[in-house]
Amino acid sequence: MADKTLTRMDLSEAVFQEVGLSRNESAQLVESVLQHVSDALVRGEQVKISSFGTFSVRDKAARMGRNPKTGTEVPINPRRVLTFRPSHLMKDQVATGNKG
Repeated sequence: MADKTLTRMDLSEAVFQEVGLSRNESAQLVESVLQHVSDALVRGEQVKISSFGTFSVRDKAARMGRNPKTGTEVPINPRRVLTFRPSHLMKDQVATGNKG
């Protein structure tokens, strides 16, 4: 597996290289897109990016869990979790190493 992590700065640089906006405008564009995605998820909306995948928020109910070390039961509070479901195209690209 690769040790590299894709960062906001990397995305901004890619926009700068591909689109030709200034570095500052590219950074602002990336920030704006990420902010729109975040805001939609906070509102509980799904975010679907064609040929990439779908981000959604699920509400998980309260339940009883078990501490694996001691075996004692512990209540788990209700919470919202972020899920990502990749598209079939994304799954295929990852499986083939993007060599298709």
